[in-house]
Amino acid sequence: MTQATATPPHSRKAPRQRRRGLRIVLLVLLVLLLAAGGTAWWLYSNLNGNIKGVDINKSLGKDRPEKLPTTGQNLLVLGSDSRAGENGKIAGGNVSGARSDTALVIHVPEGRSRATAVSIPRDTLVTRPECAKSDGSSMPSANRVMFNSVYSQVGPACVVKTVEQMSHVRIDHYVEVDFAGFKGLVDALGGVTVNVPQDIHDGASGLDLKAGPQKLNGTQSLEFVRTRHGIGDGSDLGRIGLQQQFLLDLLSEVQKQDVLGSPAKTYKIANSATKSLTTDSELASLTKLAEFARSMKGVNPDTMETIMLPVQYDKVDPNRVVAAEPQATQLWKAIHTDTEIPASAKKSPAHGG
Repeated sequence: MTQATATPPHSRKAPRQRRRGLRIVLLVLLVLLLAAGGTAWWLYSNLNGNIKGVDINKSLGKDRPEKLPTTGQNLLVLGSDSRAGENGKIAGGNVSGARSDTALVIHVPEGRSRATAVSIPRDTLVTRPECAKSDGSSMPSANRVMFNSVYSQVGPACVVKTVEQMSHVRIDHYVEVDFAGFKGLVDALGGVTVNVPQDIHDGASGLDLKAGPQKLNGTQSLEFVRTRHGIGDGSDLGRIGLQQQFLLDLLSEVQKQDVLGSPAKTYKIANSATKSLTTDSELASLTKLAEFARSMKGVNPDTMETIMLPVQYDKVDPNRVVAAEPQATQLWKAIHTDTEIPASAKKSPAHGG
């Protein structure tokens, strides 16, 4: 997979647009999970068997950030670009390994009446902590490692440990969705109509779209949310706006089709969503996922927001970014203590175009 290149920004996405991203993530998950919870037992059993679990707590041990009584819930959501299994047929199947293509830390305070999501740019240089590998050996700590490479180097538990070390925020749950799950969800809906903001011609992916309303199938949708070369300044940071826009259109499509009114379509969509879903072991069943989703029903979408981790262009390698200080520390501290995030902590010197 070609690594993203960060270049100087030209514009900033509006706060309202960024807030929409988390609203869609949470509501889409809620709709799908609650729909799956109402199927017949044999359907439930099949869907339940689709979900893969990772014992994060066992892998990380006790050397973790303190969980304060008022911390609420913190969920790490990863979009994986693995080419294993069904993923090998899509999105550049000749690329080996896997990376965390999208990463969101979703913070839901006590009371669960609002929520905040922090997007960690994949090109961020971080310190990877010492982590245990699946074969029992140990991967030593390393400085200036690309954030999205941690997944392929050591695995999901190390991604959680890396996030906890850089943020000092305890991660309670882990959810991962891969390429095949995303593509399958869109195809199960029969496509999603998006309002393409401008002509997009991405020679790297082959995506070729005219400005205006376009109905995209699963493959096109995947290319749309992953395109860098076809829009903005060509950076990884610049495509975040497209991802948020697509999630909004995805929810609109779910609502328009009245998915909950069609058991057959509900099952088809839930099957696509769960087949490529990996969670921490505490969420690795439809019952537990549905319980978690229902516990978030009180979240008011109007109070949700998404924030990109404040980053700046690296002085040694301008194609990479590093956490901007003191903004990043202020942001993570507010999440850890469940206090209001300062406006200054939401401003990123590097924000794409």
